[in-house]
Amino acid sequence: MGAAALAAAGVAAGGSAQAAPTAAAPAAAATHRVLFDNTKAETAGNADWIISTSQPDPLGQDSSPNAETDWTGALSSWGVALQKAGGYSLNTLPSGRTITYGSSSNAQDLSKFDTFVLTEPNVKLSAAEKTAVMTFVKNGGGLFLISDHNNSDRNNDGCDSPCVISDLLTNNGVDNTDPFGFSVDKLDISTDNPRAVASSSDPVLHGPFGTVTGSILRDGTTFTLNPSDNSSVKGLVYRTGYSGNTGAFFVTSTFGSGRVAIWGDSSPVDDGTGQSGNTLYDGWNDPAGTDAALALNATAWLSGSGGGSTNPPTTPPTTPPSGGCTSRQLLANPGFESGSSSWSASSGVITSSSGEAAHAGSYKAWLDGYGTATTDTLSQSVAIPAGCAARLAFWLHIDTAETGSTAYDTLKVQVLNSSGTVLSTLATYSNTNAAAGFTQRSFDLSGYAGQTVTVKFTGTEGSKLQTSFVVDDTALTVG
Repeated sequence: MGAAALAAAGVAAGGSAQAAPTAAAPAAAATHRVLFDNTKAETAGNADWIISTSQPDPLGQDSSPNAETDWTGALSSWGVALQKAGGYSLNTLPSGRTITYGSSSNAQDLSKFDTFVLTEPNVKLSAAEKTAVMTFVKNGGGLFLISDHNNSDRNNDGCDSPCVISDLLTNNGVDNTDPFGFSVDKLDISTDNPRAVASSSDPVLHGPFGTVTGSILRDGTTFTLNPSDNSSVKGLVYRTGYSGNTGAFFVTSTFGSGRVAIWGDSSPVDDGTGQSGNTLYDGWNDPAGTDAALALNATAWLSGSGGGSTNPPTTPPTTPPSGGCTSRQLLANPGFESGSSSWSASSGVITSSSGEAAHAGSYKAWLDGYGTATTDTLSQSVAIPAGCAARLAFWLHIDTAETGSTAYDTLKVQVLNSSGTVLSTLATYSNTNAAAGFTQRSFDLSGYAGQTVTVKFTGTEGSKLQTSFVVDDTALTVG
């Protein structure tokens, strides 16, 4: 990194970065842990977006539910289905509580869960809560967002669910630049039966709880996709007559090491039962859609399962899903928020210096930028399971003081074997690739399945003008 930038940040050139305090990663337990929110007016007005009136633990209402009415709430069918499937532990964050990540005093802290469900939130998250949610996802958590139509302000505070979700996406303090690659359309679409795209392999459309053919839309909205901001964004279900980047009704994406799903209406997850006095609609069982399969498959995918089996589990697995091709992240400390932990890097490369912004969070890997002849390296070894599809992805920002079309400074991305021999140079970037902001890069590493390999970044700088190569939010996923 550039000495001038380091000096401006109050860090000596070549100095070691200090590790930031971090929370535990989302639970990697045999049982997938799902937390439903009830802190953002989810039961205001006629809404009843809870799985049970027993909170935080729905088992307090009925420890062995068989029917949706064994638990009370418009989302009880969703909760009961997961409970009966086995392999899921469900909790609710009760009204009056705060969303946290890394708080030892909160029994429902996000670090203790695999997936967090926000169904039609009607109160804006605080600044600290938004940071907690984004950091949770970045570090491997699953976020399930369910919006409703424009002007659906159930508690009359001036902000409805499209407003709340848009605020999370654009004003979260971690990544305000379209982090998930989609935006909420401010629409009120009265009735439609959106259809699923043709896909033979998507784990949400073809998951452990069945095949999704479509959904229902009964006063809801859609989403606009922005793949140039996040290439992983994908529309799975579309409003009639729409495709591509417009009119998406159910969308998935990734962020850091985590996963995100968003649905454009709360009616599909409404099971028509709940607390007395609420006006509910049985979309869960509406034959015009396969909404139960969509909700349950998405929960499985967000929780790190559902990538291969054809039937829902009947008993919890006895060991964590660490083998085979279970969809998961292989790199440790992928966003560098634990400092240099799990990485081998040149001194000062992993840093929270303000001289270059991180893609998300505080830390990143900043190679070169000195304006002198220097070589910086960053690497991590990882075992890729045999027979698995594998993909390396990372976010890269390049800025430079060089001009013209000559490549003076370079960053090589390579795969090495356990002896240090280069197996492949995946890409070579240079000062000529400099651009504003981060761009996500990805490469297929399936050819190295069954091997332990080292992913290595090598930045080599000339002796005159600086070029900074900033790497963040890495991922090597199998599935």
